[in-house]
Amino acid sequence: MTEHLTALLSLAWLLWIALVAVGLILERRSPTATLAWLLALLFMPYFGFLVYLLFGPRRLHRRRRRYGRARARLIQSTHHLRSGFAPSGFPVAGLERQLARLLERLGQGAPSPATAVTVLETGDTCFQALETAIAAAQRHIHLEYYLWQPDRVGTRLRDLLVEKARAGVAVRLLLDPIGSDRITRRFLQPLRDAGGRTAWFNPLRLRRLRPHHVNFRTHRKIAVCDGRIGFTGGINVSDEHSASCSSVDAWRDTHLRIEGEPVHRLQFIFLEDWYFATDRAPFEPEFFPHFPPHSAGPWLQIIESGPDNNHYAIAQCFFAAITGAQRQILLSTPYFVPNEALNTALMSAARRGVEVNLLTPKRSDSRLVTAAARSYYDELVNAGVLIHEYGPPMLHAKLLVVDERIAAIGSANFDNRSLALNFEAMALLYDAGLATRLACSFAADLQCARRYVKSGRRAPFGRRLAEAVARLLSPLL
Repeated sequence: MTEHLTALLSLAWLLWIALVAVGLILERRSPTATLAWLLALLFMPYFGFLVYLLFGPRRLHRRRRRYGRARARLIQSTHHLRSGFAPSGFPVAGLERQLARLLERLGQGAPSPATAVTVLETGDTCFQALETAIAAAQRHIHLEYYLWQPDRVGTRLRDLLVEKARAGVAVRLLLDPIGSDRITRRFLQPLRDAGGRTAWFNPLRLRRLRPHHVNFRTHRKIAVCDGRIGFTGGINVSDEHSASCSSVDAWRDTHLRIEGEPVHRLQFIFLEDWYFATDRAPFEPEFFPHFPPHSAGPWLQIIESGPDNNHYAIAQCFFAAITGAQRQILLSTPYFVPNEALNTALMSAARRGVEVNLLTPKRSDSRLVTAAARSYYDELVNAGVLIHEYGPPMLHAKLLVVDERIAAIGSANFDNRSLALNFEAMALLYDAGLATRLACSFAADLQCARRYVKSGRRAPFGRRLAEAVARLLSPLL
């Protein structure tokens, strides 16, 4: 009897694996991801089964449908806003036009002229500008952050939000439970008592486990005040970004303060995420104020991407910008774990004579990511890419400058997690003046970096093995 029961259980298990395998294959995901799931289910049956139930495609599909409802509801409520390709004043040809057209066809909306754009290159200048905008807000303050710490910077900003909420300003704060895992109900209670609203993006039922990497996270850093002033970039709310609060050197990062019509897109992204997190749709006309149709400021295109669709707009933007470069590519990223297409694009650009400079941290806050990044260095150097390792301190800026004409700043790292698994936001700047300024900042950062030179001798076996294993895990990093 026991033997028959064991045989039946084994048969049922194999049948279940076969059904899951068929489903995975029919999804037409990347061969690497499909094989990884199949091998996990086959060789780690119990653990693989648990991981599949928690993070597998079925769960992702349910979340995609919910996110799709949020987006459809918001689009319906904002149908009166201008759409379509950029009006007169935007370049009619060249890489700018091609990128804008590509992103519009990927559902990113058209470029629009900003009233003003300010580059913020330290945490302290960013926090000062953010606090000034919050203090001046009269109607609403919307903030979405991956990482918010209950330290001096985080507490100071929370207290300012409490003050504004008590004054009658509508405050909404959306946080990610993984990045902001130190935020407690007690920390947020003063804001709630003052009338502010808080929400968690995709909260975890097993939150106490606090896994280091869980998919479907919002990695965005967005702030919108009265629908007129917006912030986005790479700076989180943490003492690590502040020279005045941190006990060590502040992280090097880049952020943007934006005024004008591009803020509409940041507002749209925030409300989309808020609706996804709360199932409530606070859509007010004041969220999207009117701006003059022909502002003289720089042209911007706000890009969003995430696992809710298969467009991967930020990854496609990076690829198109790199392959379209004619003279120079400047890329700064704290986590460099490129997919095959982007890695090939960088090497091909260098081989066709484009000056390609890559700036990464000498040692990031993840040893595994650092090892994975270095596994790519030698082949890139062989192709002619110039690699520079920054710091200490930690380099956290996410920046791409092409031909000193186009620049991208935002939350997305140059890795699979940012480009395929997380929700990210980037600002694409079609402005030679800003691109040139960012290129000068990149050159200044090189003064704090050391050029990577390929060793003439073979690296020790242990190091080569560690980097090879880390690279094998790169789709999950």
